[in-house]
Amino acid sequence: MPASAIHARGLRRTFGALVAVDGLDLDVAEGEIFGLVGPDGAGKTTTMRMLTGILAPSAGEAHVAGCDVARQREPLKEHIGYMSQRFGLYPDLTVAENIDFYADIYTVPPAERAARTERLLAFSNLTPFKHRLAGNLSGGMKQKLGLACALIHTPRVLFLDEPTNGVDPVSRRDFWRILYQLVRDGVTIFVSTAYLDEAERCNRLALLHQGRLLGLGTPDEIKALMPGALLEFRTDAPRRAAALLREQLRDASVGLFGDRVHVAARDPDAAAVRGRDLLVAAGVAVSSVRPIEPSLEDVFVAVLAQRAATAATP
Repeated sequence: MPASAIHARGLRRTFGALVAVDGLDLDVAEGEIFGLVGPDGAGKTTTMRMLTGILAPSAGEAHVAGCDVARQREPLKEHIGYMSQRFGLYPDLTVAENIDFYADIYTVPPAERAARTERLLAFSNLTPFKHRLAGNLSGGMKQKLGLACALIHTPRVLFLDEPTNGVDPVSRRDFWRILYQLVRDGVTIFVSTAYLDEAERCNRLALLHQGRLLGLGTPDEIKALMPGALLEFRTDAPRRAAALLREQLRDASVGLFGDRVHVAARDPDAAAVRGRDLLVAAGVAVSSVRPIEPSLEDVFVAVLAQRAATAATP
């Protein structure tokens, strides 16, 4: 088992009466891509800010790259890279000048700068644009430049807070190609994302909701948390169908995914028959009902529904 690049126990952060992160336990192995997944407000950014030493934990402890995040903040900076949601690129500086600026911040030796900069430019496919102002780059290219700046001091652990948020699908794919190369080079990557399809690319995941851990493991292990099995209903009125099934199938979890309705049920055969009968009786034409492999989004919706039902039980 590889050594832990990140080790956290009982990590907690409050803001007055608000509990943003509640008793988080995490272990991230060296050389893996670890995904922190959850909706807005789940506590992803707060967790990342604690692990990077920016925000002090209210309770608990964490070590990153062997450094105590609360007591060894300065040494920690030498070993980590951090790309926040609003990474501080300077639009009036060129691509190369931005990288050089961050090399100054991280006190990269002058003798090593040119070689590192050229390697990162080539690595991120930014060499043809190194003299372009950062303010004139596309969204995807800005993200690549932000990544290059975060890597200029060769960190052991890289933290990325929703790095592909708002980026087009092609640029997202290119960005992940770069991340895979970094892992091959021995960098540990801790990435938060709200894109559950993107989370499938991680070696392991933590599902976070309202500051609490809902699940932890590989994508397949997370999918195994699905209670029962998943059905896909295709109808001529998916929104109405979802509302009806949600109202009538109280022992199932119902989600609308585009023009299809997904139903997670402990007894899928009974749910398929009952669901079809309910919809047909309500005048909704059903073209097909079939079992399907759950996505991470399906699992997340189902686990949340299960937690809510458990909490509501006296």
